[in-house]
Amino acid sequence: AAGGAGQEKQLAPTLLSFFIYNPKLGPKEGEEEKKILFYHPNEVEKNEKIRNVGLCEAIVQFTRTFSPTKPAKSLHTQKNRQFFHEPEENFWMVMVVRNPIIEKHKDGKPVYEYQEEELLDKVYSSVLQQCYSMYKLFNGTFLKAMEDGGVKVLKERLEKFFHRYLQTLHLQSCDLLDVFCGISFFPLDKMTYLKIQSFINRMEESLNIVKYTAFLYNDQLIWSGLEQDDMRILYKYLTTSLFPRHMEPELAGRDSPIRAEMPGNLQHYGRFLTGPLNLNDPEAKCRFPKIFVNTDDTYEELHLIVYKAMSAAVCFMIDASIPPTLEFCRKLDSIVGPQLTVLASDICEQYNINKRISGAEKEPQFKFIYFNHMNLAEKSTIHMRKTPSVSLASVHPDLMKILGDINSDFSRVDEDEEIIVKAMSDYWVVGKKSDQRELYVILNQKNANLIEVNEEVKKLCATQFNNIFFLD
Repeated sequence: AAGGAGQEKQLAPTLLSFFIYNPKLGPKEGEEEKKILFYHPNEVEKNEKIRNVGLCEAIVQFTRTFSPTKPAKSLHTQKNRQFFHEPEENFWMVMVVRNPIIEKHKDGKPVYEYQEEELLDKVYSSVLQQCYSMYKLFNGTFLKAMEDGGVKVLKERLEKFFHRYLQTLHLQSCDLLDVFCGISFFPLDKMTYLKIQSFINRMEESLNIVKYTAFLYNDQLIWSGLEQDDMRILYKYLTTSLFPRHMEPELAGRDSPIRAEMPGNLQHYGRFLTGPLNLNDPEAKCRFPKIFVNTDDTYEELHLIVYKAMSAAVCFMIDASIPPTLEFCRKLDSIVGPQLTVLASDICEQYNINKRISGAEKEPQFKFIYFNHMNLAEKSTIHMRKTPSVSLASVHPDLMKILGDINSDFSRVDEDEEIIVKAMSDYWVVGKKSDQRELYVILNQKNANLIEVNEEVKKLCATQFNNIFFLD
């Protein structure tokens, strides 16, 4: 926002520091450094690291006296905000985010005004929790690392993972969707769904070492055999990291040849997104990323095989004790490739038919976010296509903040409720919470009144969610 003589500058929130510590590891005086398992930025002087960790420890201990069961989640200061999370007993993760700043010039000198109320606690606490979930998906729990090789192994794993992962946090574009961390489901008719179901059953039978399967189309989930919490974080990894790295122009015609003619090779579009790049190379490496699921009970370690044809992607998860061979990869390619190619074009056809039936989309007067806590289904017309770096919201940040505030209000009570807010310049924001489901609507209507806004939202529920019961 340029104000006055174009002198005002807004600086977005940024990550100041991120650290993980365990107070039990350095209980004696003079051993404080042993508590620190990971610290970013690493170049910070040792004593400052110790001081910052000690401060967090003190805050957590101090607030425990007031609320023994619920530890501190965040600390607000003028310049920054600290978020605390204890994902495993005595292991604390802390993220310090600088508040957004408005830079003004007074007598030729810059003056900084910190925006203390801009950051939403719930959004950034969720981001911190996802940091842990993502680490756990690829490394297992902190405790497991300690069992595997003590503090040394844990430090190595944390360093290796967070060094890269923290670079992907785009704190300036975090919003309500980070709180939900939901899954976007692909809408399908029954027949096509059954085809996919039977395809998965056939694949699991012919590739008998497959433990779990997940099926996605257009970056949206259709079927998953994993537990919900594991799937939601795997889904986040696939859609924000793996798929965007492999974007390619999808070929329109089915008949255009995609690979050099090979004897006996049916033309198909299948390829591995993880694992061997070229199956014809006898030296090809069959290395797949390992993931850890069900870490609360059975604690399974799996290889993640992601295989894609056109817009359809299948994740096969096999027990990590079985190393996948090149022979297995070739077998998978020859069985899955042709069938997945046919299936992908079936889904595409069906999708286009459905789009034609539902009629041309004219720019509606409203945008919405919908989330269902039971199956983690999420739908947003506010966000454009997610790129690996940012998820772009197409509405003003102030409106996104109102959505976040309404969501915080909802989480304080168990009852169903509705909140309507008249926002700046002709915008109305409506939040509805009904039996585990939440719907947020942004309407842009000049001179509308409450009754008309309510009618519009009812209409939206009838057209977009006709089979979902919202309490009135």
